[in-house]
Order: sequence, then C-alpha cells, then structure tokens
Amino acid sequence: MADRRDDRTQIFPVKPARVQAAETPGDGLAAPLVIAAVIVAALYFGREILIPIAIAVLLSFVIGPLVALLRKLRLGRLPSVGVAVLLLLAVVAGLGGLIGMQLADLSTGLPRYQRTIAQKAENLKAGPLGDVAGYLRSINHQIQQAGAPEQKPEEKPETKRAAPPAVQNPDKPVLVEMRDREPGPVELAEKVLAPVLSPLATLGIVFVVLLFILVQREDLRDRMIRLVGSSDLHRTTVAMDDAALRLSRFFLVQLALNAGFGLVIGVGLWLIGVPNPILWGIFSALMRFVPYIGAFLSALLPLALAAAVDPGWNMVLATAALFIVLEPLVGQFIEPLLYGHSTGLSPFAVLVSALFWTWLWGPVGLLLSTPLTVCLVVLGRHVDKLEFLDVLFGDRPALTPVENFYQRMLADDPDEAQELAEAILAQCSLSSYYDEVALKGLQLAATDARRGVLTESQLDRIRVGIAQLIEDLSDRDDAAPETKPTLAGRLLSGSRDEEVPCEAAPAVPDAPAPDALPEAWAREGAVLCIAGRGPLDEAASMMLAQLLGKHGFGTRVVPFEDVTRSRIGTLDAEGAQMVCISYLEISGTPAHLRYLVQRLRRRAPEAQVLVGLWPADDAVLTDPGARAALGADHYAVSLREGVEACLEAVRDAPRSAAPGEAAHAPPHAAPPGAALPAPGREPVPAEA
Repeated sequence: MADRRDDRTQIFPVKPARVQAAETPGDGLAAPLVIAAVIVAALYFGREILIPIAIAVLLSFVIGPLVALLRKLRLGRLPSVGVAVLLLLAVVAGLGGLIGMQLADLSTGLPRYQRTIAQKAENLKAGPLGDVAGYLRSINHQIQQAGAPEQKPEEKPETKRAAPPAVQNPDKPVLVEMRDREPGPVELAEKVLAPVLSPLATLGIVFVVLLFILVQREDLRDRMIRLVGSSDLHRTTVAMDDAALRLSRFFLVQLALNAGFGLVIGVGLWLIGVPNPILWGIFSALMRFVPYIGAFLSALLPLALAAAVDPGWNMVLATAALFIVLEPLVGQFIEPLLYGHSTGLSPFAVLVSALFWTWLWGPVGLLLSTPLTVCLVVLGRHVDKLEFLDVLFGDRPALTPVENFYQRMLADDPDEAQELAEAILAQCSLSSYYDEVALKGLQLAATDARRGVLTESQLDRIRVGIAQLIEDLSDRDDAAPETKPTLAGRLLSGSRDEEVPCEAAPAVPDAPAPDALPEAWAREGAVLCIAGRGPLDEAASMMLAQLLGKHGFGTRVVPFEDVTRSRIGTLDAEGAQMVCISYLEISGTPAHLRYLVQRLRRRAPEAQVLVGLWPADDAVLTDPGARAALGADHYAVSLREGVEACLEAVRDAPRSAAPGEAAHAPPHAAPPGAALPAPGREPVPAEA
C-alpha cells in the first residue's frame, strides 16, 4: 500500500471577512509598513552596536560545534567556551597581523608600481591605441570646423589692443613662514591610535557578545522558543535545534570552501609572481562570501597589481586565467557536491539582500548579507510563524507541486505542466505522481467547481489539459526512476519528503509481467473505468485506465453519461471482469453511488465492482454502515490501491474458463450487511 501522507494543500472552509464601512483599502497595510520602517530605522541608526552582535551570532554558529566537542570531552561549559574563543581570537589576531605586514610591504613598492603603470600608458599612446585616439581627435576637430560659421573675406578681424603695463608695487613683499607646533606625546599617541581604536572596540564587543551567546546558549534558545512557538514546545524545540545544526554545518562548509579557495588563489599568485599573494588570498576568501560577483571583484586588485609589476602583459593574463578557471570549477562542481547547487536563496533575494545590507551597514553589510539572509531562510523553513521569510527569500517554489499543477492547468499551460511532471518523475514513479500530485490538484479544481468559482470554459481547459498530459505520459512505465543522490544532499533543506511529494516505488513492485495476465483480463473492456458524475471524475478514470494498461489489463474509459438510468441499457459490458468507479469527491449522501453500483451489477453480474474514492478523508470510508450500503467488492483511496485490487482479483479468479469465454469471478466479497442484488431481484427504486 502507498504511504498516504498529509498534504499542506487541503482546502478548509474560510468564513467571509466582515468589512467595516469606515475601513479603507490601505488600513491593513498601515501597521506592517510602520513596523517595517521602525525596524529599518533601528538597523540603520543602531549599526554601531548591531554589526558586532550580528558578527558574534554568526561566529557562534561556526565555533558552536567546537564548544560541543570540548564539552563532550568533559572539559566543562566555561572552560570549553574559553578555549574555543581563545582559539578564534588567535586566528583573528594572526590574520590581522598577516594583513598588516602585507599592506606595509605593499606600500613600499607603490612608487615603483606607479612608474610601471605610467610607462605602460605611454607605450599604449605610442602604439596602435594612441593612433586610434589621435584619429578620433582629428575627426572631432574636423567636425567642429565644419560646424563653425565661415568668416567673410572683406571683414578683417580687429587687432587686439595691447594691454596697459601693469603697475608694479614699489613696496617689496614680506615673506611669512608658518610652522606647526611639534605634537606632544598625547597628541602623537592619539594620532597613531585613532585609526586602530574603532576596529579594536568593534572586535572587543564581538568577543564579549560571543562569550555570552555561547555561555547562555540554552537560555537564549528557550527565550526564542517562547517568542515564536510556545504552544508546541516539542516541535518548536526540535525545529530550533535542527535549524541551529544546519546553520552550523552550512557555515563551516562554506568557511572551509572559501578558505580553500583563498589558499589556492594565494599559491597560484605566488607561482605567477604577483607580490603579496597572502594578502590577495585572504581578500579572495573574504570576498567569496558575496555570492555570484564576490570572487570576480576580488580579482580586480590582483589584476591591477600584476599590470603594475610586469612591464608586459603575461602576468595579467595568467592572473585572469587563474580566477576565470578556478571560480567556475568551485561554484559549478565542488559546491553542488558539498551543500547543493545554491545557498538556498533565490537569485533575486541574494541581489536584494546584498543591496539592502550594503545600504544599511556599508562594506561589512555586503559581507554579512548572505549569511544573515540564510539564517532568516532556515528559520522560516523550521518555524511556522516565520514561514513568510522562506517564501520571500528561499529558492524553493512558492507553490507546492499540487498547487503548481492546478495553477498550470487553470492557466491553460499544459507544456509547463508537463515540464513540472518530468521534473517530479525524475524521482517518483508514475503511479505515485498521479496519486500525490495530479489527483490532489484535480481535487482542488473539483472543490472550486463545487463552490462555483470555475466557469465551464475553465473546466473544459482543465479537462483538455489533463487529457494531453496523460497522453504525453503514456510512454512512461510505472517503475522506480534511476536517480543518483548527491554526495551530501542539500544542507539547508529539510527531509527528502519536503522536496519530493511522492514515492519512487511503483504501485505494485512485485507485479507480474503484463503478458502473464489471463486472456480474459487482457482483452479490451475487461476493466471498465467508469467516471463519477463530477466534472473531473473522467480524468481520474483515465489515469487509472492508463496505469492498469501498463500492467497488461484491457481497459476502457466510460463517461458518466453512458451509465445513467436512460443509457445503462446500451452499455457494452460483455467480457467485463472488473468495474472501477472513480469519484474525486462525494458531497452529501452517496445514494446516487449506491444506485449506480446496483445498475452496474444488473448490467455486468459477473464483474466485480471497485469504488475509488480518491479523497481519503471522505465520510463513506470512515462510516462502516455507508460502506456496507454501497455494496461494492473493493474500495480504494488511491490509484495505487486500485491497481493492487485488480491484480488481487486476477490472482483469486479461477483459471478454468474456456478460451473466448470470460472467466467468472468468485462470489462477491462484499462487506457484511452489503445490499447485493441477487439474480431475478426486483427493480431498484428510482434515484432521488
């Protein structure tokens, strides 16, 4: 049996909202806009304090696993936090010292680099580039001369009068020399330490906040749980712990990957001969936290330095080739193997977040934009109240596959619906896709049709679209797809069930070969797939008929009009072994379904009857009395169960039927109390 999971696309009745007379359309947006403006203003004016706090929070995710490891070694909470923070401080101090020494060494060679750049500029002017520039200047001069008015020959320009000699001051000017006072020790210390005090103060705030976050980690988690979901403590606690674990793994992997990128860049620049390769390696590792363009922006300064060092252009070309080859290799091959194809953010969200945080916090905000947005997205995926963050910034589709299927059919876009189906079928079987996506999408359409929000033309488009989709998928077998999972999977996403809405297993994994079915079940019309009276029930019958046909059954789809009271006598039921009735929904009493089963019993007395009620929560399935009153032999809540029931009927059927004669089915295994019509029974009452 297929595992029936709850789907987020269930439709619940919504009470109509009451609109007051004095209410305007903008009243509902006023409060959110005011709150957003207050938050943005607080982020902007409080950036001196919020930037160190944000850096400390991100660093807590990085060294949190180290603290947990030290605590497992029975080192204690405070010693573990102290050791981890001291190690981080040593790393930061070491990197700061390296950067300082590299900058000092770079400053000593600046005059030489300026002369090289000036010489290259002169060479370009003297070469072909200079000829082109001169040619363009001459063209511009000719255009200006052509546009100037011609001067008449009889007119002579007036000679300029000689300027009167300037009157010289007989007094000799006095030279005055201004000298600055020698700075004192305090002023000299202030002048030297002023540029360093601000970074040191920020660094101190970062480490103080980091200490408190690591020491009070559980208390901060409990307070966050209280804010976002105290009504369901177990679920919220698991979600917060899982989010913290995923963020720690993601940041560690990203830090290791960017550090490796910077190391390779540094070694490559050292081999090329670019000065200060350690500085550019660290700079490239930091800039790679800026997605898409960070690595290429980090190549600008090394390229400029290579042009300033080498009189020729070989060093510049080698440096450009290093970045051009390495960045696509890391971004397109290594990153997908480690943590998926992206950071879990949509490209538009990455761009907007980079612009937003850069506007708020400057260059530091640019470096922190992606990590901060990743934190928001992960919280949105694990905390229900923050789900809007995942919808706004995440790279997952805004609509579920079921909603997407219904929207494509409603928009009359069967090509895009087929593209979506192909993407899902790369990881799911055909029967599972029909059950978990297509049928649920048709249930949404049937619900809207019952509410009266779908027009007849829209229903026709949906029927035509689903028929085309079923026809396009007719060449696919109901088998498990051959897919290879990634090395580590996507770290930011949840479980596999969140990404794939269906199963990879076929309807009946151990089903016999199609040619092994008895002839009575393989001939056309052996299984009659009859549509219910709903507007989209025939589409469900077409899906069931296609799945049964892939297992060797001879099927025929019968519309509801052919089994009504007035036309049931013309139904061709000769050789029918099984009658499958499909209903997407049953509203109210199922009296019409009971009468339909009775009519089919009289028309095909030897055939078994299967009732497929695809909404699994229908009251008929939960009420034993209602099921007994229907009088069917089998009940199914999914297409997979319908296929299983037909195969089970084949296994139970006797094999002694003569060739060309339909094999008689065993006595109908109706539930106790079922109203089964006997031969010669009186006509059933008319339908209500």
